[in-house]
Amino acid sequence: MSPTTTATLTIRYFAGARAAAGRSEELVPAGESLDGIAAELALRHGERLAAVLRVASFLVDGLVCHDRRTPLPAGATIDVLPPFAGG
Repeated sequence: MSPTTTATLTIRYFAGARAAAGRSEELVPAGESLDGIAAELALRHGERLAAVLRVASFLVDGLVCHDRRTPLPAGATIDVLPPFAGG
């Protein structure tokens, strides 16, 4: 990896998370946990997204992530899934 290349994670937003973020996906630097990423995204996008992130479920490369403090692997895709109504 060259000094100018930064490892990243892809964040994909769904439903209310997409509306709160104002986009469907974005990149963030790797090396953070879900808690760290959520804090960074809240700073970027404001309280509306912060509120969604507090109650959202997260998939890391398609698998439910329960430990929000473990650093995530570079290149991972994180899906942000807010609670859904209906059934």
